Amino acid sequence: MHTNPLYNVFTTMLKRDLFFGMRRSSELANSLIFFLIVVTMFPFVLGTEPALLRDIYPGVIWVAALLSVTMSLDRMFNSDFEDGTLEQMLLSQHPTTFIVMAKVVAHWLLTGVPLIIASMFLGVIFGLSYESLQAILVTLLLGTPVLSLVGSAATALTVGLRGGAMLLPLIILPLYIPLLIFSVAAVNNASQGLGFTGEIYFISAILVLTITLAPFATVLSLRIRFG
Repeated sequence: MHTNPLYNVFTTMLKRDLFFGMRRSSELANSLIFFLIVVTMFPFVLGTEPALLRDIYPGVIWVAALLSVTMSLDRMFNSDFEDGTLEQMLLSQHPTTFIVMAKVVAHWLLTGVPLIIASMFLGVIFGLSYESLQAILVTLLLGTPVLSLVGSAATALTVGLRGGAMLLPLIILPLYIPLLIFSVAAVNNASQGLGFTGEIYFISAILVLTITLAPFATVLSLRIRFG
C-alpha cells in the first residue's frame, strides 16, 4: 500500500471523480454525441468526395473536439460547488494543486479519451492515410490534456456564476487557438507526406507549459473566486 500522503490524496480524488463521472453517464454521452454530430454533418454539407474529406477532416476534428470539451468543462467544479465540497477542498490541509490535477486527469479520462477513440474510428471511415491517422492520434494525445488543463483555470473563474456557462467559451476558446493551429498543421503535413516533428515539438512544449502552470492558475482562480 502506498503511504505517500500526496499520492493518496491524488488517487482518492481521481477515483472519486471517475466514480461520479461514470454515474453521470448521460452528461458524458452528450459531449461525445455532439462531437460525432459535428464531424459527421460536414460531409452532408460539403459533399462526400474522398479527397475533400481528407482535406477538411483535420480541421473539423479539432474544432469539434474544442467545442465538445468546452461543453463538458463546467462539470469539473460545479457539482462540488453545489454540494459544498469545493469549499472544503480549498480549506483542506492537503495541497490544492494535487486535488486540481486529479480532477483534470479525471476530466481528460472521461472526455478526452472517448474523443480520441471516436476520432480514430471516424478517420478510418473517411479513408485517411496511415500517416494522417498517426498524426491525429499523436496530436490528440498531446493536445486534449491541454484542453482540460487550460479549461480548468477558466472554469474555476466562472464556477457558481450566473451565466457562467455562456461566459466560459468567450474566455477559453481564444486560448486554444495556438494548439489548434499546430495540430491541424501537423495532420495536414502528414497527409501530404511531409514531416510534422516540428509541430509535435510545439504541441509538446504547450503541454509541458500547461502542466506546469495550469494547476497553480486554477487554484489561484478558485481562491480569487471564493477567497
